[in-house]
Amino acid sequence: MSSLAPHVPTSEEVVRKMLELAGLKQGEHLYDLGSGDGRIIIMAARDFGANSVGVELREDLVQYTRRKIEEFGLKDRIRIIHGDLIQADIKDADVVTLYLTTSANEKIVPKLEKELRPGARVVSFCFRMPTWEPIKTLNLDTRTIYLYVLPIVKPAQN
Repeated sequence: MSSLAPHVPTSEEVVRKMLELAGLKQGEHLYDLGSGDGRIIIMAARDFGANSVGVELREDLVQYTRRKIEEFGLKDRIRIIHGDLIQADIKDADVVTLYLTTSANEKIVPKLEKELRPGARVVSFCFRMPTWEPIKTLNLDTRTIYLYVLPIVKPAQN
């Protein structure tokens, strides 16, 4: 297994904006692919009432996230999977969050298109999903959050 992206923590403010842009609701299922230190899945469960699953390749980050989940008393609403995000079963996701690279996003597009059901939302921080057209964007100072909803709208061909 090799990492698709480096671990670069997202600020709490950006995490909140990602979850708000997704329209995350209580009881929905959120998957964070490449969950790092777990800040997205923790905020989704704690502040939005979602059921969260994080998928992370790095064992040290998985252990850190497990400690934070325990600390916040969220074990009943959050699951962390130590593994490859390409192999994760995401079929019940209402929302998928990503902070990967463009090339990593390109690699997971087929998985998302195959496994996610109509109406599922994908939120990507900084990097667009190649071949997909976002339905909304939120421009921050120097970065952008992209929102996609399945079925995916493809850019118009000239």
